[in-house]
Amino acid sequence: MIRRDGFCSSLWQAEIQPYMPVNIADSGITYDVIIVGGGITGITTGLLLQQRGKKCLLLEAANLGFGTTGGTTAHLNTLLDVPYTTISKNFGKEGAQQVAMCVQEAVEWIKSTCSRYAIECGLKDADAFLFAQQPEQEEELEEIRKATIEAGVTAEYTPHIPVPVAFTKALQVKGQAQFNPLPYIYGLAKAFEAAGGCIVQDCRVTASQVLETHVEVTTENGIFRGVDLVYATHIPPGVNLLHLRCVPYRSYAMAVTLEEEAYPENLAYDMYDPYHYYRTQEVNGQRYLIAGGEDHKTGEEPNTQQCFRKLEAHVRKYFKVKEVAYEWSSQYFEPADGLPYIGHLPGQADHVYVATGYGGNGMTYSTVAALLLTRMLLQEKPAGEVLFNPNRIKPVAGFTNFISHNADVVKQFIGKLFSGTTLEQLAELAPGEAKVVKYEDHKVALYKNDEGVIHAVSPSCTHLKCDVAWNTAEKSWDCPCHGARYDCDGNVLTGPADAPLEVINLA
Repeated sequence: MIRRDGFCSSLWQAEIQPYMPVNIADSGITYDVIIVGGGITGITTGLLLQQRGKKCLLLEAANLGFGTTGGTTAHLNTLLDVPYTTISKNFGKEGAQQVAMCVQEAVEWIKSTCSRYAIECGLKDADAFLFAQQPEQEEELEEIRKATIEAGVTAEYTPHIPVPVAFTKALQVKGQAQFNPLPYIYGLAKAFEAAGGCIVQDCRVTASQVLETHVEVTTENGIFRGVDLVYATHIPPGVNLLHLRCVPYRSYAMAVTLEEEAYPENLAYDMYDPYHYYRTQEVNGQRYLIAGGEDHKTGEEPNTQQCFRKLEAHVRKYFKVKEVAYEWSSQYFEPADGLPYIGHLPGQADHVYVATGYGGNGMTYSTVAALLLTRMLLQEKPAGEVLFNPNRIKPVAGFTNFISHNADVVKQFIGKLFSGTTLEQLAELAPGEAKVVKYEDHKVALYKNDEGVIHAVSPSCTHLKCDVAWNTAEKSWDCPCHGARYDCDGNVLTGPADAPLEVINLA
């Protein structure tokens, strides 16, 4: 088992051992590219650049697959969550066609790379089925069909879907795929190291600055230098305009075994908002039905355990479930206009790059981002550079002052000692519960573990000072503003925060 950014174990994380890098990083040299983040985006970018002669260093705050890559449901789609109807409306017909070409190239690159490096990750071709269940959805489905075909993706109506769910009309899109994401990134990592790349795990980046001749990256393990810097961290750390244009969401998934081995083939999606999705994956000889849904904005659901129960009830309505083997949630960031932000990080020098805002299609867009960033770093001026440019977003009035006012969190609790007994009485917590309480003119975030020990931190997110909320399922403090997440002791699980919550000492 490997660690991931949540208390619940995902199917992928629970069935694999930690990756052990073989190459040693050298803090005495200047790398061509430093990549921050050990998920699909970061590792793919590193491999592509290393293959093209760049000397690359990959820095991961925890372990490979710790973040969203370890919590995905691993669909490889050209039929996207943000449909081509929306993309065409926001970016024009040619923009939609360019997106379709990019995602098709990404899926094909993944397939060819698995073949090239003999990566055993359960990769399988699949068709996607999007089905309507009421007249309004049928109208929307027809619009999606027309826009999808116009974008260059083949889509046809079909009388059958792979799941036992009643429907009125269904669309079939071929050329999709599915896989196990962690063996996949391990295979990429091995190829990256074999080509001369270096990976450093348990190495959180705490700061970076662009100097005259290089970018200096400060980490918990020391300082590294590079010519270019890529943030492949799902959302960039620090304070940036992109944080105001990416909305964080939680999505829920479970892997169940079925009676009578009645596992559906291919990928299926309903059209509700939030929608449900289904597929089958074999892991270590065992087949699982993977189902997902019940999405909501991060930090806005008071009982996240209930999301699992709703999802389980939905799955049991249509399938004969033998056992719920795994249930977990994951985070994604929804972009303001429907497309990811890939390219130069707004407000930073030319040598700092970012990839973020993948929505629910992180598996595909992560490879789109890696291919695009590689071509940009090699000065090839790729066609998608303009379409996905993060600087298509214009700064809002007063944003510079906004950053200066909020970037540094006031340390309200240093040197103060609070009564643990009083706080416990005030909160009236049962084991496993958490609450934000007000005590002596201060807000305090309290969690009582199963042994009865109280953990106390400031609820003020270190990113932009929003108050965090407790996630009952993942046992984390989640920020509803920009998606930062912390464990019960305040340690950062998910950016954009790059500093922990302030720990409160209890007497």
